[in-house]
Amino acid sequence: MLDFKVLLYYKFVPIENPELFKKQQLALCQKLGIHGGRIIVTKEGINGTVEGTKSATDEYIKIMHSDERFSDVKFKISDSDGNGFPNIIDPKTGQPKPKLSIKVRDELVTTDIENIEEIGPITGKTGKYISAEQLHEWIHGDKEFYIVDMRNDYEYEVGHFDGSVLLNGFKNFRDLPKVLPQLDSLKGKTIVTVCTGGIRCEKASGVLLESGFNDVYQLKDGIVTYMEKYPNEDFLGKLYVFDQRQIMGFNTADKNHKIVGKCRVCHSQSENLVDYYNRNEKQEILPGRHYGIVCEDCINSKKVALDTEVINDKTLNLA
Repeated sequence: MLDFKVLLYYKFVPIENPELFKKQQLALCQKLGIHGGRIIVTKEGINGTVEGTKSATDEYIKIMHSDERFSDVKFKISDSDGNGFPNIIDPKTGQPKPKLSIKVRDELVTTDIENIEEIGPITGKTGKYISAEQLHEWIHGDKEFYIVDMRNDYEYEVGHFDGSVLLNGFKNFRDLPKVLPQLDSLKGKTIVTVCTGGIRCEKASGVLLESGFNDVYQLKDGIVTYMEKYPNEDFLGKLYVFDQRQIMGFNTADKNHKIVGKCRVCHSQSENLVDYYNRNEKQEILPGRHYGIVCEDCINSKKVALDTEVINDKTLNLA
């Protein structure tokens, strides 16, 4: 059996010709047999999640590190079954193959915030880095500080730092300016921003600094690095990831692992993330597609409707 790995990484660094670099990345991935993935290239850097055999991902890391622009990139490595990304039909062979998407975009993290290019590690307008080890000391010490989660609500649902702050209505990163006033009472406090791999905090911590927060940190290399070093200790539950696995954890069979996710319908413990539609008292399917935790019992008892049911019922118009 082949040993597959998923790499999660990013680097803010000027890239003069993103279109050319995109072609180079595509050629590299195809040469190595990278199994699938998503890579975003912009003038301010690269953000990628790729999957392949251990030998392919090891070689990818080696080649990327040989480029001085990416020599210090921290690759977060996790196990996979080789099905981390959806299949598409190869137009040449007619056979299914994992999807590899490499795109050039305006932003590494979509914010739609005016003058956002002035915020981030390239300009130096970003929060101070705090390592997993130092954050661990703070959590288990007597320092006053507040962990602010910069992820979406459904990501927080399935796993989060104990006692961390989630901003109400934070359903997309571009919502940050709208929900930021909820933190006004913490402007004089020490804040640590956290996110999956660290990239969103590069921008989010800078936005906080621009908004009058003075003592802002960001967890270096993200939650995944903290979980790997301190599994089941301070980050409770599992981590939402942006591939077909949806969620992942470390040493989840350990007795200290906790399920913090709760079904949105019956509030029982669950980590079952699905796209769904609500129903009214008459069992009619209501407009509005949602994504979050719904347990299998509530799905089987038709307390919500899944996409398959909506698609099969031609009478429904839920646009």
